[in-house]
Amino acid sequence: MEKINAKGAPEALGPYVSAVRTGNLVFCSGQTGINPETGKVDKTCVEGQTKQVMRNLAAVLDSQGLTLNDIVKCNVYLSDIANFDKMNVVYGEMLAGHTPARTTVAVAGLPLNALVEIECIAEVK
Repeated sequence: MEKINAKGAPEALGPYVSAVRTGNLVFCSGQTGINPETGKVDKTCVEGQTKQVMRNLAAVLDSQGLTLNDIVKCNVYLSDIANFDKMNVVYGEMLAGHTPARTTVAVAGLPLNALVEIECIAEVK
């Protein structure tokens, strides 16, 4: 198992790493809309946060020579399920037609009062 601390992605908020690679799979820790330059969630809307989440995931994947197109499964956590449609639009735009398996759930709260958190599993080909 290889631990990954990806440059260009936000630093972990606790005792975990950006991702773990085992075999031909990369398990990315959940990303919120933290701007890696400021260390804060800069956007107050779910659309802006979703875009930053996907950029953060892309940075983690890039550290392994992967792209968003290598994602095979995502788990999406929303602080309010009413944001589902807005998140979904940006998520779809960022994946540009790629459609991995996905689960979306509403949760009671997310770190730093984020509106969305996404984790993923990607395949190294």
